[in-house]
Amino acid sequence: MATSCATGHHDRHDVYAALCPCRDILALLANKWSALTIGALESGPLRFGELQRLLEGVSPKVLTQTLRRLEDSALLTRTIYPAVPLHVEYALTDLGRSAAEPLAGIRAWAEQNIDRFPA
Repeated sequence: MATSCATGHHDRHDVYAALCPCRDILALLANKWSALTIGALESGPLRFGELQRLLEGVSPKVLTQTLRRLEDSALLTRTIYPAVPLHVEYALTDLGRSAAEPLAGIRAWAEQNIDRFPA
């Protein structure tokens, strides 16, 4: 499915064009909690509580919003298992896994270079 782009090119998008839909994807992936959630799910499916413990400092509301945005964008799946209590797991899709690799590089770069930034 080709999406219209402000550049008028439907086979090639330009993230620098103001109306290009690529900007929405970039904004989603550049969000701190989105990037960290994708990273946390790289090792496999996790439940909400497990994600919240891994992502120190995220509120339940923000984590819920982040998970919904990532699911709506086809980057992760939400699977509900019929159990008491209800068992819900989140997992990366193939598209989500393809985004995880470049995000892992950015996280590694941040950890390696943190001492070079002013306090």
